[in-house]
Amino acid sequence: MKSYVLYPGCVMPTEQYAYEMSIREVFPLLDVKLVDQKGFSCCGEPIKSVNQMLSLALSARNISLAEKEGLDIFAPCPMCHLALSESKRILDSDPAMKKKINNFLADEGLTYEGKASIVSILDLLYDIIGIEKIKKLAKKPLNELKVATHYGCHLIRPSEIGRPDDSENPQKMEKILEAIGTKPLDYPEKLDCCGGLLTANLPESALTKTGQKLQKVQEQGFDAFIDTCPWCHRQYDSKQIKAGETVAAKLEVPVLYLTQLLGLSFGISSDKLGLDLNLSPVDKLNLGGK
Repeated sequence: MKSYVLYPGCVMPTEQYAYEMSIREVFPLLDVKLVDQKGFSCCGEPIKSVNQMLSLALSARNISLAEKEGLDIFAPCPMCHLALSESKRILDSDPAMKKKINNFLADEGLTYEGKASIVSILDLLYDIIGIEKIKKLAKKPLNELKVATHYGCHLIRPSEIGRPDDSENPQKMEKILEAIGTKPLDYPEKLDCCGGLLTANLPESALTKTGQKLQKVQEQGFDAFIDTCPWCHRQYDSKQIKAGETVAAKLEVPVLYLTQLLGLSFGISSDKLGLDLNLSPVDKLNLGGK
């Protein structure tokens, strides 16, 4: 069993509990041990446009905490994964900046060394665990559910720093979903943004982006909408009704985390996966009770 320090970020443990619940249920079945590390803080990505140096230092601090355990970091939130990966890229290639950040970290007795790898949910499921292992665990047929995937912005961009999947034609999530018996199909709006990061300054524009994408997914007859980002999930699941009102459409799209659907296919009960916390109409799928 391979071990990783779980970096939960801010949104997952304070709001998107279902994501954490499903992650903690699914990965042990895939022979992955998740280790909790005390002292983690925000990754710094949300304040990057305000204070880039502080953002870099926050990410470096979190990485250094994991390095004390001698383990790589599993960051299931794409925004956190991007922040940590970008920080590592900068510090590993710039000795002067690394020294400057380590001077900052010294107040806590921490040192960034650059030994830990930053692993995303797609890295772990597709590249490390592998499709064959997922297939073997898939006990419950999902009746060729027609599913639409949402990668979001941070999981695939900016491509020049290296992201978990191709920025123009990502397919790893589709391969994972095919392994558990669903039917993932491409659609024109697949790479569109959820609009979530516009919420603070332009809330109506944010909900319009959300509603427009869900409307297209609904019109194209998808059974479910699958994502991996707690920020995006907040928009598509929690704010679906409001997004529908904004675009003058009645939206009834079941939105699930990838790990929730994986868990259902592995035979894990819906209550352990947090399905009762989803605010979109997931009951329409009739994929299993308690």
